[in-house]
Amino acid sequence: MSKPLRYVNAIAQALSDAMTDDPSVMLFGEDVAAAGGPFKATRGLLDTHGPDRVRDTPISEASIVGAAVGAALTGMKPVVEIMFMDFVALAMDAVVNQAAKARFMFGGQCSVPMVLRTPHGGGLNAGPQHSQCLEAWFAHIPGLRVVCPATVADAYSLLRASIEAPDPVVFVENKALYALQGDIDVNAPREIGKARIDRPGRHVTIVTYGATLYAARAAADRLAQDGVEAEIIDLRWIQPWDEETVFASVAKTHRVVIAHEAVQAFGVGAEIAARIASDLFDELDAPVLRVGAPFMPIPFAKSLETAYLPDADRIVAAVKDTLA
Repeated sequence: MSKPLRYVNAIAQALSDAMTDDPSVMLFGEDVAAAGGPFKATRGLLDTHGPDRVRDTPISEASIVGAAVGAALTGMKPVVEIMFMDFVALAMDAVVNQAAKARFMFGGQCSVPMVLRTPHGGGLNAGPQHSQCLEAWFAHIPGLRVVCPATVADAYSLLRASIEAPDPVVFVENKALYALQGDIDVNAPREIGKARIDRPGRHVTIVTYGATLYAARAAADRLAQDGVEAEIIDLRWIQPWDEETVFASVAKTHRVVIAHEAVQAFGVGAEIAARIASDLFDELDAPVLRVGAPFMPIPFAKSLETAYLPDADRIVAAVKDTLA
């Protein structure tokens, strides 16, 4: 049974349902309790689940994530919020050197079942220190899982999957999607590492994730007017990513464009493009093309930010290049 919710409310619902189902789940972060979170993703949870399980913290990202690692190692399932993904740089030691490596360093005798929630992305004119997409940092680290849901349904089901996972998950939310409305299914499969074919097609594959899914949909609509049927794959999970689904699509269409909001250089798209080129070279009828942000900080000015962010125009242009 589904019900319409905003993306941000689907996050809150997933957190509340997980806390109801499992008493070891707890939340903490800056302003997540009394204020309900900077984007209201934790609104009402303090009243429902109490101050022992929903806790405000000092403004210290290193302390927040360090405490989460300790809590996870001792049997809890903490979900922590880093207010903007840009601020996670202050917590990198706890994430990269502790959470990601504990299972390996202790010979599988322990795990760190924690979730780090954090919003990324532009579109709100928040400037270069509050808009970065840094998911590639974490996808590079063995021991971490990274997910970036694009839809309301996935915001709910993939957060539930992340909380239930036995190892640390970086759960990335695009803040431009928080007002997006859609349905959730509380009984939907809670899958890790599975992509979704958002739109079937036969001429070209567009691989994407997060908010760029909607630019890809707009591009596919425009391409359809010219008789080009684009298949859109919403990766959902960045680490591990669903090679099987992507490779099957590329083997069918023989052309691929990879689009994401993050900086194009050394990004998620670069890894996927390299894998396709090495493992599916004989299936390709054209070079693998990428669409991403330019190699520069995100501007404050609305006009400049609009020009900076990847959009449908750039995806259409890339697709046409592959078909030329």
